[in-house]
Amino acid sequence: MSNRIKAGIVGATGYTGVELLRLLAAHPNVDVCAVTSRSEAGIAVADYFPSLRGVYDLAFQTPDEAGLAQCDVVFFATPNGVAMKEAPALLAQGVRVVDLSADYRLQNIPVWEKWYGMAHASPETVARAVYGLSEMNRSSIAQAQLVANPGCYPTCVSLALLPLLKAGRLKENMPLIADCKSGVSGAGRKANVGTLFCEAGDNFKAYGVGGHRHLPEIKQTISGLQSNVAEGLVFVPHLTPMIRGMQATMYLHLHDGTDPHELLAGFYHNSPFVDIMPPGSTPETRSVRGANLCRISVQQAPQSNVWIVLSVIDNLVKGAAGQAVQNMNIMFGFNEEAGLNNAPLLP
Repeated sequence: MSNRIKAGIVGATGYTGVELLRLLAAHPNVDVCAVTSRSEAGIAVADYFPSLRGVYDLAFQTPDEAGLAQCDVVFFATPNGVAMKEAPALLAQGVRVVDLSADYRLQNIPVWEKWYGMAHASPETVARAVYGLSEMNRSSIAQAQLVANPGCYPTCVSLALLPLLKAGRLKENMPLIADCKSGVSGAGRKANVGTLFCEAGDNFKAYGVGGHRHLPEIKQTISGLQSNVAEGLVFVPHLTPMIRGMQATMYLHLHDGTDPHELLAGFYHNSPFVDIMPPGSTPETRSVRGANLCRISVQQAPQSNVWIVLSVIDNLVKGAAGQAVQNMNIMFGFNEEAGLNNAPLLP
């Protein structure tokens, strides 16, 4: 296999798309050769994203013009419902695909159709998709042609629970609360009154309390690792007045004798993008800003048998584009840290 590969990005005009472009620009093994957008075809990437002036001399093309079949890997940074229509043709031509939408995340087709409100266009392809939670499925990702990149909330929640679930340490049939907060960029780069500065600034609110699309995704991961736990999950997301960042505060019950910090530290000791902090510490969203990092800490609630696990990520990086690049690195046998070893931004 050549040391350099050609990459294409479908739907590159959103926040996830520009984050992919930023990260891949510094990747030692990748040449971005195709960037598509039906609405912005013909416009130079550097004109549309001033932050990329002097970095790319590409222009947006329609998918038909872009020659995506000539790419080694294609990222879909598209709204839900696009990849399931367009990815199968690329897969048939031997192209590897990383889908950042939700089209291939859920293995249960009726559940997916219920939560996403549309018929699945390529249900026969779903079984081929490997769920791209990098630290959970490295070996499967390495063999995959199609990777379903996880959602931001599922990444933040699942990484904190993964070692405890694999060890079977959560108490069955007990409440498991995931109280989560996200920056406004998680809503995407579309016109929406609720994400206008005057609406989201100086404000804090819960949303999706009656049911959020990431709920079945988180439950799928939990159910695959430990029985009789997912049924107790309560997941409530909140919108916070910041651009980037996500925190999950989880309240859980563990079997007696469990040392959660020891389990987490042991499980992730060879994972470059998960930082298990000292017991009692509190990770901050700004400590991962712009980086492909998840920082996790754990402590027991005072005078209680409830454990509190805190997890933070940048929703656009480890929660989206960064994890997609990490998965690509695993798929092609590159150094897992290639293009992703930048330090977080502060302030």
